[in-house]
Amino acid sequence: MSAIDSLCAGLDMTAFAERLRLLREARNLNQVRLAELLGVDPRAYNRWEKGASAPHLETVIKIADVLQVTIDELVGRKAVSDEVKIRNHTLHSLWQKADSLPDTDQQALIVILDSFVKKAMVEQVMGLNNIKR
Repeated sequence: MSAIDSLCAGLDMTAFAERLRLLREARNLNQVRLAELLGVDPRAYNRWEKGASAPHLETVIKIADVLQVTIDELVGRKAVSDEVKIRNHTLHSLWQKADSLPDTDQQALIVILDSFVKKAMVEQVMGLNNIKR
């Protein structure tokens, strides 16, 4: 039995497909964009979301990483947490401190962060993220 077969044993593929769709939509991603982030063909991703096929274990791990959920949350063994997961400890600490800033300062931070994220996405699409600075 392969690792994905073991993971998916007893898993309702229709429920997995629905959870995958809901998580994608909650992150304001379309199928094509998520497929790009995962490095897979959009048609393959579409089949997963329809429940017609299952991704390989390595891809399940990547999906969980991109959607910022655990594998248990992705496959429905655990409810999806509303908690924001920030792995960088310095960024996490700053984020907690920023929560106490006035609304206008928080809005300014949101604009700045949003611009950095958009810049990174453009660089990724254009293949510029591999260029050393």
